[in-house]
Amino acid sequence: MKSGQLASRAPAPGCGKSLDMEDSPLHPQSASRTSGKMDKPLISHHLVDSDSSLAEAPSEVPKVGILGSGDFARSLATRLVGSGFSVVVGSRNPKRMAGLFPSAAQVTFQEEAVGSPEVIFVAMFREHYSTLCGLSDQLSGKILVDVSNPTEQEHLQHHESNAEYLASLFPTCAVVKAFNVISAWTLQSGPRDGNRQVPICSDQPEAKRTVLEMVRAMGFTPVDMGSLASAREVEAMPLRLFPGWKVPALLALGLFIFFYTYNFVRDVLEPYVQEGKNKFYKLPVLVVNTTLPCVAYVLLSLVYLPGMLAAALQLRRGTKYQRFPDWLDHWLQHRKQMGLLSFFCAALHAVYSLCLPLRRSHRYELVNLAIKQVLTNKSHIWNEEEVWRMEIYLSLGVLALGMLSLLAVTSLPSIANSLNWREFSFVQSTLGFVALVLSTLHTLTYGWTRAFEESRYKFFLPPTFTLTLLVPCVIILAKGLFLLPCVSRRLTKIRRGWEKDGSVRFTLPVDHALAQKTSHV
Repeated sequence: MKSGQLASRAPAPGCGKSLDMEDSPLHPQSASRTSGKMDKPLISHHLVDSDSSLAEAPSEVPKVGILGSGDFARSLATRLVGSGFSVVVGSRNPKRMAGLFPSAAQVTFQEEAVGSPEVIFVAMFREHYSTLCGLSDQLSGKILVDVSNPTEQEHLQHHESNAEYLASLFPTCAVVKAFNVISAWTLQSGPRDGNRQVPICSDQPEAKRTVLEMVRAMGFTPVDMGSLASAREVEAMPLRLFPGWKVPALLALGLFIFFYTYNFVRDVLEPYVQEGKNKFYKLPVLVVNTTLPCVAYVLLSLVYLPGMLAAALQLRRGTKYQRFPDWLDHWLQHRKQMGLLSFFCAALHAVYSLCLPLRRSHRYELVNLAIKQVLTNKSHIWNEEEVWRMEIYLSLGVLALGMLSLLAVTSLPSIANSLNWREFSFVQSTLGFVALVLSTLHTLTYGWTRAFEESRYKFFLPPTFTLTLLVPCVIILAKGLFLLPCVSRRLTKIRRGWEKDGSVRFTLPVDHALAQKTSHV
């Protein structure tokens, strides 16, 4: 969202409070969130002149007006001036606000500001739109660019968007919705440090085309959203808070709470109840470190489970031309987020594991073990099986984390865009499955024979690792089943358009491996 734009805006990270009312001074909290030259009410003129990211405007551009003098209005004026536009700002108190704007921008009263410009940015609250009605004659025939955003409450309260409301107040003007998803920080620092896309919508094609050209001249990428009826959807964009992450985050949180409670009962509560031992000191580190790999492992398996279910469904139906159930479709769409959360939990597990020897309790346990060894007159303790188990266990864990790191890096848009489809599919599908296999081997070497020892069943509850192995083992077995020639060949035919009861009949190429590589349709 925009920082320092309209009072109706919600605050955006790194951009300060929502835009204040017209003529209000720069909010101190907004300034405190930036550093260097950005801790001033307005970026310096030197920065404006030296910012190489500012795109050059066309040789002939209309004069641009801005109604409002809040944070976003000042950032907008800075970007417009740096892009070569002639800017005039309308304010109710121009003398007080003139020092906050670039020297190239003319700050005057609202009546004078709307006289000559053909394009005027309206940077004020929705509730203050009506104060401009006195300028309706001067605004007639001009292009009004609405840059406002409602709060969540206002968005639900009003049935029409801010832009549509502005258009109803000024029917003789061409209203364009734009720049509401661009933050004040992006305007100041340039599109290289923020989102480049600017959604634009309007009922007037000529007005929309004019604003599209201005957006390009300012170094951004315009996105035509159609008529002004789309303004409500455009205004809802900044209100969304990680919409694609809500379900995966809740799933990860639920898994963490479940496994943390399970480990607490087994490792802390059971010794306290059965033997009277106080092991509550394990809660901050040990129990958390035991829980994190469980969450990471289960999340990683849930990334590849929907693919197996989709393949089984296609085999059962004998066609790929039927929609998956909604729950499966949503599951498939959230695989990237679940994979990144899996990597996050695995990385935390690695950090926690490195911190285990630093704990005071660990040092006491080493001292107690040494004393016990002296008292029992044992000079050498060495368990060959345990040594090999731990060596293999740690090695597999490092390899699995490395694979997860590769998956996380290639999921970044900048990296994914540099890969073709075959390369991206190989990393995310093939190497991802390798990561799941390595994680399974890592878990098995950790458990070793503990699943068969009666003493490991605390309160009759099996060891935690046995619970986490259920879904991954099913996925690995299903993957092996799908690799069988009879199943793999049929699945490949279906994905290339063959239908069991349809009229599409064909013979696969002789090179079956080549057919598989090109069958992802």
